[in-house]
Amino acid sequence: MGKTVAGLAAADPELDLAGLVDCGEQAHALAAFGCPAGDSLEAILRKAPQAVIVDFTAPSASLQSARTAAETGHPLVIGTTGFTDDQMRQLRDLAERTPMFWSSNMSVGVNVILKILPELARALGEKYDVEIVELHHNRKKDSPSGTALTLGACLARSRGWNFSETRCFARDGIIGERPREQIGIQAVRGGDVVGVHTVYFLGQGERIELCHQAHSRENFAQGALRAARWIAGQKPGKLYGMRDLLNA
Repeated sequence: MGKTVAGLAAADPELDLAGLVDCGEQAHALAAFGCPAGDSLEAILRKAPQAVIVDFTAPSASLQSARTAAETGHPLVIGTTGFTDDQMRQLRDLAERTPMFWSSNMSVGVNVILKILPELARALGEKYDVEIVELHHNRKKDSPSGTALTLGACLARSRGWNFSETRCFARDGIIGERPREQIGIQAVRGGDVVGVHTVYFLGQGERIELCHQAHSRENFAQGALRAARWIAGQKPGKLYGMRDLLNA
């Protein structure tokens, strides 16, 4: 994701690629982009006082980026998934100090689905069982995906359920009948699949499937850059998300 975001930003005549940060094995290759690069976000930001940070890393690294952004006043866009509830609370606290944007999925299509899901769930009613299946490449570290969890939480809210009490990540053995108040989320891993999320509404005599397939990472990268343009004009005070951007 980092390479994809950087490549699209460098190719966009309306954007300047202000700097790149990578603490891993790719750090040596950053010089090819022709901008300040290194393994220290703080050092790069000193050379780019007007920059917007775009972070696709891991929860602990993203949280450190958020602390740095809060200290320097730089706007921040985060596309990382896998945060714990406590880490999300910390992000919201830090967003009081500088404009911050987080989304478990930067795709406009996925976020439009999130917008229409509650209406669909209410119209069908609780007699329709809800299941979610997500498919990703074999190098993805978190499971279920952040997008699947966001979809599940959205559906739980639309039915007035507590998501943490009704979600089901695995079924094995003789487990009895499926509870009425349950949202199943199953993860599939393999190959180089960018991302597929399918929501099933299963009723008597029919099945409705709502599916989003990401064909490349550019879809998410373009969403992140759109968020970066937007968050630069916002004020601190809340952790913004795609719903805020789309409504604006």
